[in-house]
Amino acid sequence: MDKGWSHRGEFVAALSSVAGARAFVGTHLITHELANLLDDVQLVVSELTTNALLHADSRFTVTLEGSTGLVRLRVFDRTTARPVPGIARATDTGGRGLAIVAAVSRSWGVLYDDEGGKSIWAEFSTRGQGRAHVGPG
Repeated sequence: MDKGWSHRGEFVAALSSVAGARAFVGTHLITHELANLLDDVQLVVSELTTNALLHADSRFTVTLEGSTGLVRLRVFDRTTARPVPGIARATDTGGRGLAIVAAVSRSWGVLYDDEGGKSIWAEFSTRGQGRAHVGPG
């Protein structure tokens, strides 16, 4: 990313941290005059942090970065388990998270680190451009 801004928040493995992550993202988007992205970015951070709690059961880190025309959200957790998009039936109460991420972000993917963790990232255009799904990998 070119010159821009970056904010990082650490969260404990607790259900209340999902709301904390939404508030963290919301505060920084408003600070950077990007309120138009609130709904999409807060929805995605909710999905990704809930996945971190359900599948990694670990503390997690949320990073929000901005540069010209782009906001990138990353959620890092302490597992290398590969995220698998679910196929949810109408009556299922879960399994839609990554489909939601794909639907509202411009692109998304997964980065693994050498210390036993992964970051799932999603990018959002600040200029209202269309969405182009990338997916994991």
